[in-house]
Amino acid sequence: MISLVIVSHSRLLAEGVVELAAEMAPHVSITACGGLSGRLGTDFAAVSAAVGRASSGVVILYDLGSARMVAELAAEGASVPVVVVAAPVVEGAVAAAVAAESGASLPEVATAAAESVRWLT
Repeated sequence: MISLVIVSHSRLLAEGVVELAAEMAPHVSITACGGLSGRLGTDFAAVSAAVGRASSGVVILYDLGSARMVAELAAEGASVPVVVVAAPVVEGAVAAAVAAESGASLPEVATAAAESVRWLT
């Protein structure tokens, strides 16, 4: 099953997104990677470790700025296929989690996340 990693500058934000998405998809592994040493920031080591725990593909969603860079760097070093998706993080995480829960493939889960931008209009 495809896993999700939520990269945010805020631990609380990442955990909140995971809480919401997990409610919709209780069997999907969704990991919150937010904050840096108790402050706002992104933690490359934490994101890489989360990706490294996945046994199949991973979709990474991020909130803004350097979170994208951290996600892309973690994806480059991954031993499993990883897709970093530019999407609204809350809507994208819910859409991706539901797709993963239904057994969708990595491209399908990534597409579900990316297309969640339509939920905003």
